[in-house]
Amino acid sequence: MAAADAGAPEGAVPDGAAEGGAPVSRVALTTAAAELLCLLREVHGPLMFHQSGGCCDGSAPMCYPAGDFRTGASDVLLARLAVEGMAEPVEFWMAADQFALWRHTHLTVDVVPGRGGGFSLEAPEGVRFLVRSRLLTEEELDRLGD
Repeated sequence: MAAADAGAPEGAVPDGAAEGGAPVSRVALTTAAAELLCLLREVHGPLMFHQSGGCCDGSAPMCYPAGDFRTGASDVLLARLAVEGMAEPVEFWMAADQFALWRHTHLTVDVVPGRGGGFSLEAPEGVRFLVRSRLLTEEELDRLGD
């Protein structure tokens, strides 16, 4: 499975790759998240994430069948996450107002026991997705153009 910890953002399509340097990404997946996505993909087809700035579960990444959550001008595509064993990437979207607050942050999607949002595909599995975050370094920000 393609995955990463908060210090080594593998598993995401690089959105800040620079000549001669390692790719920089805003979003990565833990091994557990990648494995769960593969299971969900078998049942639901291609997948996507959206993270709004809402209260409660709205601030957690919600997993949907690709295209079931309509994105628009008020959303930002942060990454196209490549997951080993999946033919297509998993897009990770965030509400633009939330991104304005989190633009200096690297997110790692993880899975923990418990029940999350009722609309997120992992809810029946008894687990929920969550993001772990760290500040992007100055070098990462420069390479991302922020």
